[in-house]
Amino acid sequence: MKIATFNVNGVNGRLARLIEWLEESRPDVACLQELKAPQDKFPLKAIEQAGYGAAWQGQSRWNGVAILARGAEPVETRRSLPGAPDDAQARYIEAAVNGVLIGCLYAPNGNPVPGPKFDYKMRWLERLHAHAADLLAADCPVVLAGDYNVIPTDRDVYKPERWADDALFQPEAREAYARLVAQGWTDALRHLFPDERVYTFWDYWRNAWARDAGIRIDHLLLSPRAARRLKTAGVDRETRGREGASDHAPTWVTLEG
Repeated sequence: MKIATFNVNGVNGRLARLIEWLEESRPDVACLQELKAPQDKFPLKAIEQAGYGAAWQGQSRWNGVAILARGAEPVETRRSLPGAPDDAQARYIEAAVNGVLIGCLYAPNGNPVPGPKFDYKMRWLERLHAHAADLLAADCPVVLAGDYNVIPTDRDVYKPERWADDALFQPEAREAYARLVAQGWTDALRHLFPDERVYTFWDYWRNAWARDAGIRIDHLLLSPRAARRLKTAGVDRETRGREGASDHAPTWVTLEG
């Protein structure tokens, strides 16, 4: 079972690139972030023609998350994180696909620091921490996949000093991610490639892609029952290098069974 996460940076504007990747990579599950489309503008027909069912939470101009399932319909279980009923930002959706519970998330960026956006980011990560603990208690295969907007360690960034003032690399955000993993989740890419520099995002600015000046902010966290089935993981880097590409590359794992 292949499960991928992909911040598409505009699902309609980059629909051709998305469909191209789905046809080439053929993930069983694809978690999408940053749809930048209201609920009624999600390109369901094109997604279905590519062979996927979908559950999505749209938002005009910003945010937005979706779970696609190849040859199946995701069984939606949740459309937002608990703990803040007035939070209208479309950043989390959850569904069951072929016996695995999938949480697709798009964590807040948090810039500038300090400020209300960073405060919101930290509150959101606390809510994720609480919900993730509940998911672990259910003792079922769970994958939390998405754009966490956190660079976990110095190994996950081309030049740590360049990101010292960025919300993605603040000690508080990194600690929040570390505490989440410490609950019992397996960071799949780092588990399989403990010493390698693996990037999932390259900015459009300063020729970052050509210089391989990347960061790793797209993560797949596996519950113990999912982690026991982990076979492989990777990043579809070539997708980032194509014309009109998102600034993120698809990141994926394969699970046995």
